[in-house]
Amino acid sequence: MKSSKNVLVIGTGTIGEPLIGLLTSIKDELGINEVRFHKRTPLLTDRSKVKDLVRRGAVFVADADRHADFREIGLNPAHETADAMEDADVIIDCTPAGNEMKEKFYNQYVDNTKLFIAQGSEFGFGKMYARGVNDAALDPNEDKFVQVVSCNTHNLSVIVDTLGLADGKDNLEEGRFVCIRRANDLSQDSKFIPSPEVGKHKDGRFGTHHARDAWHLFQTLGLDLNLFSSAMKLNTQYMHVIHFSLKLKRETTIEKIVGHIESNDRIAVTHKHTANSVFSFGRDHGFFGRILNQTVIPTDTLSLRDGHELTGFCFTPQDGNSILSSVAATAWALDPENYEKRIQPLQRFFFDEV
Repeated sequence: MKSSKNVLVIGTGTIGEPLIGLLTSIKDELGINEVRFHKRTPLLTDRSKVKDLVRRGAVFVADADRHADFREIGLNPAHETADAMEDADVIIDCTPAGNEMKEKFYNQYVDNTKLFIAQGSEFGFGKMYARGVNDAALDPNEDKFVQVVSCNTHNLSVIVDTLGLADGKDNLEEGRFVCIRRANDLSQDSKFIPSPEVGKHKDGRFGTHHARDAWHLFQTLGLDLNLFSSAMKLNTQYMHVIHFSLKLKRETTIEKIVGHIESNDRIAVTHKHTANSVFSFGRDHGFFGRILNQTVIPTDTLSLRDGHELTGFCFTPQDGNSILSSVAATAWALDPENYEKRIQPLQRFFFDEV
């Protein structure tokens, strides 16, 4: 029986790197002994971030056959990957190969590991999860694999939960969403686009994966919601934006809607109207430049037609909301009865207003 609690993060990309930093900064509060992270390829361009994560207190691990290559560029792995997996209480996969890793490796460790977590692209990895939306659906006796939904699905889902379902779980007649996505992350050199690019509706019922994943998320609570999403990309690196339209059964008012927004600490409001100004606030005041709120709503964009049709815009704190749910799921796996208290240190990274 392991006496210490170790967490292993696979990948050091746009989600993995800040997640490692955040887990390391609050590991004592979470009851974690070591936060370990795995990197597959020794690259000089990544050496600086690996060194800084180690300086912060994270422990670097690598595949046995790559140790010599890492040492050649001045990086010294502390453990072999196989040993770190064997010794991990929670494994968080932040790569686009979560399902492949599950079949190749993770299934071997189900008796020794409390929870495996994958990110939004890995549909089918496990139970869908978004912090504060379906925590009640998590079952420590059943859930070994959890998929943290994508950043836009987080945003879409908290809008549905807070504005569509606050006045009754049967209150939402229809939710339609247009995900206006940034082209690529600031850290990425490829896949930028020269002009706006429209996306396909690949799913006949849900349109894009955003509504599909949100439907599966709420399905864990026994809800069958009428959701549909579209997606397009803009030639910007700043932030995603979502345009939403909710048809509600019960008549409401803008004042009541704003009250629901203000009562949810996972939602930030703003008087800003540009992605760059919201992004800049996160860069200056967030953790690793991330806003951990699940959405940022410019409340003056809200419009209510005939008391039943609510329309508005919101900004998606990409990575931030996924990081929040990854930390919350980790805390839940390590201490299901007290995880709500253990994650309270995250409160300082939330904002009422951006």
